[in-house]
Amino acid sequence: MTDGVLSIEGLLIDLRRLTDGERDELCKLGILSSGGQVLDYVPPEADASQAAPIAKRAIRAPEVLNEAYHYAKPSSFSRGVRLDFEGTTVLFISGTASVDEEGKTVHVGDFGAQCWRTYRNITSLLQAEGATWHDVAKTTCYLRDIERDYDLFNRIRTSFLTWMGLNPLPASVGVQTRLCREDLLVEIEAIAIFRTRSGK
Repeated sequence: MTDGVLSIEGLLIDLRRLTDGERDELCKLGILSSGGQVLDYVPPEADASQAAPIAKRAIRAPEVLNEAYHYAKPSSFSRGVRLDFEGTTVLFISGTASVDEEGKTVHVGDFGAQCWRTYRNITSLLQAEGATWHDVAKTTCYLRDIERDYDLFNRIRTSFLTWMGLNPLPASVGVQTRLCREDLLVEIEAIAIFRTRSGK
């Protein structure tokens, strides 16, 4: 902590400007003492009666897109997370958009190109873990302007999934929402599940 500013993994909190409610919640979370001092994190003691936690690790594909933390500070999410348990792997791919390996938006103003880049980025994240779109069980698709762009989005999605011969198709939902940047027009998140393959 320097000059009343707390740095937690790159997330900055100005301790001088906390509301009473924020201060109360930080104390109850164990981040602050009742006197306002930053406390070290102390993990809870393991309960022998509880099942062991499922191991998880971050998914990365730096050849097409970098970690959000490196260009959107503060940003606190992984591109995706892999879970392995009892011979099954589950991948949770975060909302992914038309962003390049330097964290820049690519194809500004071109919905179709942004959509295809988004699919390329997700494909690379899947491949990084030995998976393909055939392992994807569900997608959530976010469009900045669903009225304007849904028809083109659906034609691109249908073309892409048909080209790969997916059957059945992933479950999916499409929603209109404000995305994290004004120049992004589409973002997709995905969940993949498959039998754990050797070598990954």
